[in-house]
Order: sequence, then structure tokens, then C-alpha cells
Amino acid sequence: MSRQFAMSRRQAYRYIEEAQLIGRPVPVVEAATAVTFKLPPSLVDAVRARAAAEGTTISDMVSRALRAFLGEAGGNG
Repeated sequence: MSRQFAMSRRQAYRYIEEAQLIGRPVPVVEAATAVTFKLPPSLVDAVRARAAAEGTTISDMVSRALRAFLGEAGGNG
């Protein structure tokens, strides 16, 4: 996985561990690119908790927030 998606082995293992916790298939509507952000720990904790409460992933939460910010909240990609 790390070679296929050009990421570190550590990151690949973290993604695999997270995927196993979801317990259901997650639809992929568009290819994704890995991005690294530096955010305050309190914000990361809040996003992680909200994602868990909604039964979704942090990536999905951030994608939805950014689409809403960009005015694309209708799900146009």
C-alpha cells in the first residue's frame, strides 16, 4: 500500500488500522490525495470526536467542512 499510494509505511499501517475500525465499506466517489495539516491538538481532538460520534472518518469530516467553506455543500464533488 505504501508504494502504491506513495506514502510512508507508518502512514499506510495507520490507514489500515483506521479502516479496520470502521467495520463497513466506505464509498470512494473520487480519487483522494494525501495531505498533511498542522493543527492545534484541541482542534484535532474535536474533529476526531465529532467524526467518531457521526460514525465517519476524519477525512470525510474535513472534506465536508472544506466543501461547505467553498460553497459546494450540495455534494458536487
